[in-house]
Amino acid sequence: MGANPLELIWRTAVHIAWGPFLLALVVIVLVPGPDFVLVTRNAANGARYGWLAAAGVTCGLLLHAAAATLGLSALVLAFPAALLVVKAIGVAYLGWMGTQTLRQAHRAPAPAEADIAPPASGGAVFLRGLLTDVLNPKVMLMFLTLLPQAMRPGADPMAQAALLSAVAVAAFGCWWLVVVPSVRRLTALLAAPRRRTAFERCCGGALLAMAASIAFA
Repeated sequence: MGANPLELIWRTAVHIAWGPFLLALVVIVLVPGPDFVLVTRNAANGARYGWLAAAGVTCGLLLHAAAATLGLSALVLAFPAALLVVKAIGVAYLGWMGTQTLRQAHRAPAPAEADIAPPASGGAVFLRGLLTDVLNPKVMLMFLTLLPQAMRPGADPMAQAALLSAVAVAAFGCWWLVVVPSVRRLTALLAAPRRRTAFERCCGGALLAMAASIAFA
């Protein structure tokens, strides 16, 4: 008989460095990006459109997660030392993202754009959400740099990458469960210049702190 799936998950989870991964993931989820803009604008025209956009974005994340899992696993199996190189790239990426977020906080807020018109079909909304993430190279870069920070040499790389990818996708999914029902409050909160600036400064500082902690660990 094969091992219990829950037991396999537990055996994999105990080898993972969850702290830095989860902290970085939470900040990345909260930083507004193209997917946040797409979901909130569609949700403003009706919860149905918001859920369809969120479903499309999540499916795009799943495709990136699968590609990152297979790619990282193959790389680590072929060249175990490559994990250190990928981790170094991840530190650089977190540092760059933190710097960009801080720079964005000092820019004047862009004027609010009008709500997009309701699309002709729900399928169009879903497809737009899917393509927004599939065609965004930053999403793939996020998986390829964030996952290795928590992976431990010596443990099964495929199992580690798969579990970390699943947690990342689930985190974004939970975020959409909050965003769609409360879209008007969230957009109003982030539209206020002072609050948005403070929010972006906190996110940027957190990313830089995480990059430094990983680099000197």
